[in-house]
Amino acid sequence: MTRRYDASEIEPRWQRVWADEDLYRASDDPDDPRPRFYALDMFPYPSGDLHMGHAEAFSGGDVIARYRTMRGFNVLHPIGWDAFGLPAENAAIKRGAEPRAWTYQNIEQQAASFRRMGMSFDWSRRLATCDPEYYRWTQWLFLRFFEKGLAYRKSAPVNWCPQDQTVLANEQVIQGACERCGTMVERRELTQWFYKITEYAQRLLDDMDDMVEWPERVLTMQRNWIGRSEGARVTFTIAETGEEIEIFTTRPDTLWGVTFFVFSIEHPAVRRLAELGGTLDQVEPLLDQARTTVRTYGQEADTKHGVFLGVHAVNPVNGEQVPIYAAPYVLMEYGTGAIMAVPAHDERDFAFARQHGVPVRPVIQPEDAEPLDGDSMAEAYPGEGVMVNSGPFDGHRTPASIEEVAAWLEQEGRGRATVNFRIRDWLQSRQRSWGAPIPIVYCPTCGDVAVPDEDLPVELPDDLDFSLGGGSPLARHPTWKHVPCPTCGGEAERDTDTMDTFVDSSWYFFRYCSPGYEGGPFRPEDVERWMPVGQYTGGVEHAILHLLYSRFFTKVLYDMGMVSFTEPFPKLMNQGQVIFDGASMSKSKGNIVEPMPLVERWGADTMRLIMLFAGPFEDDIDWKLIAGEDPNRRPGVHSWLGRVFGVVDDAVERGAAADEPDALMRLTHRTIQAVTDDMERFRFNTAISKLQVLTNEMRAALDAGGGGMGAARALVQLLAPFAPFAAEELWREVLGEASSVHLSSWPTFAPDLVAEETVTMVVQVDGKLRDKIEVPVDIGEGAALELARASENARHAIGGREVVKQIVRVPRLVNLVTR
Repeated sequence: MTRRYDASEIEPRWQRVWADEDLYRASDDPDDPRPRFYALDMFPYPSGDLHMGHAEAFSGGDVIARYRTMRGFNVLHPIGWDAFGLPAENAAIKRGAEPRAWTYQNIEQQAASFRRMGMSFDWSRRLATCDPEYYRWTQWLFLRFFEKGLAYRKSAPVNWCPQDQTVLANEQVIQGACERCGTMVERRELTQWFYKITEYAQRLLDDMDDMVEWPERVLTMQRNWIGRSEGARVTFTIAETGEEIEIFTTRPDTLWGVTFFVFSIEHPAVRRLAELGGTLDQVEPLLDQARTTVRTYGQEADTKHGVFLGVHAVNPVNGEQVPIYAAPYVLMEYGTGAIMAVPAHDERDFAFARQHGVPVRPVIQPEDAEPLDGDSMAEAYPGEGVMVNSGPFDGHRTPASIEEVAAWLEQEGRGRATVNFRIRDWLQSRQRSWGAPIPIVYCPTCGDVAVPDEDLPVELPDDLDFSLGGGSPLARHPTWKHVPCPTCGGEAERDTDTMDTFVDSSWYFFRYCSPGYEGGPFRPEDVERWMPVGQYTGGVEHAILHLLYSRFFTKVLYDMGMVSFTEPFPKLMNQGQVIFDGASMSKSKGNIVEPMPLVERWGADTMRLIMLFAGPFEDDIDWKLIAGEDPNRRPGVHSWLGRVFGVVDDAVERGAAADEPDALMRLTHRTIQAVTDDMERFRFNTAISKLQVLTNEMRAALDAGGGGMGAARALVQLLAPFAPFAAEELWREVLGEASSVHLSSWPTFAPDLVAEETVTMVVQVDGKLRDKIEVPVDIGEGAALELARASENARHAIGGREVVKQIVRVPRLVNLVTR
């Protein structure tokens, strides 16, 4: 009798067996002859149980790990949790509880769900970034950055979320609001810690040229965020004070077209100059706006709004005095926070000039077009042309003149050629308590003092008060911050901020290589054994922050001599998002579908197959389209697994002695070849489709009285990465194998059985399709040409013209070219 597919019985049983067998532990034995492969998934945040995004992302990552194991690799596939951060702290505030218990409870829930999903993790390497034994080394790394001058402290305007009561990085401010809670963000001046990522900006850009196995959109997002611009630094002078103000411009060729000068409203000179110019009353509303409005590079501001400061700037190339304004469309964080304004050749400057009655002076005239007139121009002209009204550079053509002007500025002592980057140093300080404490002590005598390595970790206290108000719980703690100075022994205070949680995720992949190591964040020889990562899988939403910071950390560690490579993830794959009816899933929209109830009803293998079969892995999955109008409908892949059980069971019952039809043997080997190719290209959906075809052909062959043992074994092995529980049941219990299918060797194909007997040859006349002919796969050029010339369709297309050229590409193409 055919064995019935019962996921509820099969899956828990094999889950226990795999745990007992410790099936997925990676080998650190240096004598292990297998090549090593590090399959890494972006680790989850433990905000609750697994959601649909986890189900999709980790199913794809698990397929890669299982496939590589079957291909003979010693695979490291670890799991951990990115466990510090605001959600836990906010939950603690809401519940009046400490975030530690909430976090670890969620970790245990997710761990149980991962096991239930059949993930092939090496659980011996499990970590959580909130474990003291982990953040000890996060703090240790901070101190190494501090020693190298890459961690520094300065006063700076920061983004402050009044709801979460913490500083946010620019990347965490979306349209002026906190990305976490949606509260409008304010600007405050605070003394903060930063990592000097700007020192690595060019290297981060240069190394991207070799990252050929990253999605292009991720590379583009990182390039844009780093934002390299070539141009010149030019020194203007405040006419009323003689003070020099440096600006950056990518268009020094337009310097003669400057008709006004603009400061960012956050520039420290604005208030002082407004007082000097007698315009402080008009400027004050702008300064108030600066305190309540957050904009980052790339976000638009009103380009017409601004206030004249009552003072003037002297243009260094012609001595002309131009009015100085303060305006919100200039960002403090780009360049120097001040710009020269050339309204004839910049659209934002043009709009501002028209609003404020400032002259527009063209200094670049387009060739072969009507000359530009500043009074009648309807829009700015940013294009190329010939320089005019530009002193010694009249008649010079742009863009070549950009370098010429920059060189002249340097020669004249009025400026210099330079490169500017959009990226700013990475803000570290967070006024939170569920994070890694910054390991610095402030001493009135000794200044900033590093906590000695032997005193790490600086642990979080267990008795924090998470009621709102009065700063962070760490700052309010009555005793924690009071410590003796490590240098002089006098009274001192700890830094009461914690590090940005992106620090935790910037090095966790190194720790996986040396779990439990006490001599440092990782053992160098372990990292040499496993890294760089063989395949990294995760969401595109991490393109800028996590991935860029991880690359930065790796380069710093390389410079410290701790690792031998500069890029941690040579291969990156992004999965799509799971949406519902075209919209992202969220509690506020009431459209969340939880994966684990579906796992309990239909099985983990079914859940995995739904995710992997829905479409290309990098595309979004619309759950409504998958589930249809009836969420209780049995999934199609679940029915298919039932058919797989049927054909494998019947093939075994028929026995190896039964003749396997040639057509089924050929299809089996072609399926092995095609699925292998799909796996190498992460085309999981098409691989599953091919397995369904093989299942159907097996059923037809068995129903016709043939055998199918060879096809059955191949089908089960090819199925194993996608549906590990079902494949294991069939491999051990039906096919009678003693050890796991996941330790078996990936099936191979015979070249003679995958060779096609015939192919379709295309016949063209003058490059246009005229006929298709089935030909032997080994047809010769002469025979192919003879068939093409004999084609009725081709002869009709040629008519009476002479064939002057014959292009033959056997066995696929013949093109007859006529005069």
